Amino acid sequence: MHDTVLSLESLTIGYKNGRNAKVVADGIDASLRRGELVALVGRNGAGKSTLLRTLSAYIPPLGGKVRYRNGDVSAMTSNDIAKQISVVLTESVRTAISVRDLVSLGRTPYTNFVGRLTHKDRAAVEKAMDIMGIAHLEQRTIDTLSDGERQKCMVAKALAQETPLLLLDEPTAFLDFGSKVSLYRKLASLARENGKAVLVSTHDLELAVRLADRMWVLGGGRLSEGSVEELSAGGALQELIGDAGIRYDNKEKRIEIL
Repeated sequence: MHDTVLSLESLTIGYKNGRNAKVVADGIDASLRRGELVALVGRNGAGKSTLLRTLSAYIPPLGGKVRYRNGDVSAMTSNDIAKQISVVLTESVRTAISVRDLVSLGRTPYTNFVGRLTHKDRAAVEKAMDIMGIAHLEQRTIDTLSDGERQKCMVAKALAQETPLLLLDEPTAFLDFGSKVSLYRKLASLARENGKAVLVSTHDLELAVRLADRMWVLGGGRLSEGSVEELSAGGALQELIGDAGIRYDNKEKRIEIL
């Protein structure tokens, strides 16, 4: 199940401003595989959101390649990309649209020009709501839900899109601790049981090291990837913490305040 669905080859990320370019990170070589939950971590300003926006083709790379299943993203149409990758952004969505209608928007890459759902589309929506445990909320409007319930709805919308790759940008930003743990466990289950490749950008380092299969550590214009044990042994996690009074305990997989 661990086939590669996304690969980065000598990738340079950043922004263009006229003839000038601001490089955020370069020389990135990494991959995402089915069946894995990968945590993307880094300090504020390290470029996590820039990387995710580049992977999802919101902004073009400054150099190198982003490939989905051996296809260069630069040669793909927006609809083709939407069938390969689904994205859940940080923003807390508050709208009067119903839960079912929101999740149904995940079928947009497959519906005809009037957006009419087929039996297959409706089945995908039902399955996504069942997986996320929100079927009982289907007639509720998004603005009446808790933050945790809204985030589950956004993940369900991404699941209804039926892509092999799922990217999430700080999905636990507005959640209490219990809801954070619940969502991480659900994402890990989606990866391992449903064969998704899941990349989560997060500041929740302790949850990431406990629940992720691998990690991407972004900082200093470079990206390091590997298991928690590998990145800890190489000093990447302690460097990420960046405080002599805080230590990452590799054996216990927890952060200690000295």
